[in-house]
Amino acid sequence: MNYIFAYTREQAIADGVLIDVTKTAKEAGLTLHTVVTNAVWAEYVQVPDGITCQDESGRLWDILWMLRYAILQSKNAEPQMMFELYVANEEGKPAELVQLKAIVGPGDDERPVLTILLPNED
Repeated sequence: MNYIFAYTREQAIADGVLIDVTKTAKEAGLTLHTVVTNAVWAEYVQVPDGITCQDESGRLWDILWMLRYAILQSKNAEPQMMFELYVANEEGKPAELVQLKAIVGPGDDERPVLTILLPNED
């Protein structure tokens, strides 16, 4: 296959399209280099205006911990899986159950990496 253009994971991280969360992921028990998409960060990690008693580190931890839990509960070792968690994005309203997608695939150096995305992202 001939490539006209390749956009590497490293470039996507440098551009802010992907956000490297590997350090926190390792603390949560995930061993692969891990990123979330900018859309996941904006929707579920970044604390919306008006929300109190939350911070980005806690919201990120919730995502990573629930992914780890989903992986441990999974009976199949698939390269892609959906997982759910509750996220409070509006003050005074109950947390909403949201679904995210996790994909394991080859990174720039062909070693496996983990990417967390919105369900409609590729």
